[in-house]
Amino acid sequence: MRFTTHIGFTNKVHTDPKPLSRNLQYILLALAPGYFLFWGLLLQPFPEMVRGLLKIFVEPDFLITDYVAVGGSGAALVNASLITLMCIVLMYFLNMNIDGSSIAALSLMLGFSLFGKNLVNIWCIILGVFIYAKYHKTHLSNYLYIGFYGTSLSPIITQTVRFGHFSLPIRLAMSLLVGIIIGFVMPPLCAHLYNTHKGYSLYNGGFAAGIIATVIISIYKSFGLALESRKLWATGYNLIFSEILISFFVILIFIGALTDRNAFRKYWNIQKYPGLGGTDFTFSEGFSATLINMGINGIFCTVYLLAIGADLNGASIGGIFTVVGFSATGKTLRNITPIMLGITLLAALSGSYTVTDPAVVLALMFGTTIAPIAGQYGFLVGILAGFLHAAVVLNIGIVYSGMNLYNNGFAGGVVAAFLVPIIKSIQNRQAKVKGIL
Repeated sequence: MRFTTHIGFTNKVHTDPKPLSRNLQYILLALAPGYFLFWGLLLQPFPEMVRGLLKIFVEPDFLITDYVAVGGSGAALVNASLITLMCIVLMYFLNMNIDGSSIAALSLMLGFSLFGKNLVNIWCIILGVFIYAKYHKTHLSNYLYIGFYGTSLSPIITQTVRFGHFSLPIRLAMSLLVGIIIGFVMPPLCAHLYNTHKGYSLYNGGFAAGIIATVIISIYKSFGLALESRKLWATGYNLIFSEILISFFVILIFIGALTDRNAFRKYWNIQKYPGLGGTDFTFSEGFSATLINMGINGIFCTVYLLAIGADLNGASIGGIFTVVGFSATGKTLRNITPIMLGITLLAALSGSYTVTDPAVVLALMFGTTIAPIAGQYGFLVGILAGFLHAAVVLNIGIVYSGMNLYNNGFAGGVVAAFLVPIIKSIQNRQAKVKGIL
């Protein structure tokens, strides 16, 4: 955009910064996994890190399996970084453009690769999406992000390999087949289920994955498969992880401010969006302002967890990065805060949980999937939505025995589908009373 202002007899021409080139955008995308790869290689001796990676590959992955507790901090960060870099390379060779959805999908891959996704268990699901694209004679790029979201069911792949009554080749074949089926059914389910919550839950892929997991695990249980509960939750890493995280988020803010002198003004514009349907802030306000939004939300979430005495580990950092990623497409400081307060309120009042319980900590971060409800209907409704979300998510995972990593995505879809029609009906009635309708 170009415009001219006249002051006296002098013409001053102001121009918005040129859009970042595609290659530069990809370099910025690689910054996060590159940064955490550096720290992963630094935090553990290399032989110990490799042994930790191997443990991550074979360990059951269902909720909650913190890879920091399984293989160590270095191995967890290396696993997450390598997966994210591979996804970025795949996107680059598919000639995909970078937007808010790209950032959200990659941030989920980075975050969840700290507690559930690994270099072994994700690829057959992505293969299933590739087969779906071929079946419909379209390009994989149209469905790749859905494939990334579908890897939330990677624990099912690992668990299928562990079936005890079959030989290893049969178990591997069964695991491959199940993964392909998951990937193949994800795209149509995502498209169909969006209408259930109308964009008021940002994790539509998690909602679809919850449906798939419910069906698959019900079949498994019908054949006598016993699934135990687990809670591997690392502690004692708050100092080092807070330094790593806050430094990274400051870098994001610095890059955003450096690449656009109007970035902070555009950042305040971002706060005005309700976030409904995953508004793409890179399109509406630019890449630089989006980076600032991501950095500020990341610092806020990190400080919030530290303030309540929660642990920073693979699982909770995965939650922080989910907020950060979706800060490119829907989440703002204005719409996530009431959701987090509502979840904190339930933990404080319930008597069954404390705010530092692992399940509550995950709900605090991932529960911001319903941030558009707060953005659209206001602060108090956002607190109510967060309260309801916490109640649902703390009890709904039993349906699929923790096999859907996007547990909050499934719960968020349920809460949005329940709450939003009620709010709308009340608003319609009030409008009729006032003579508006």
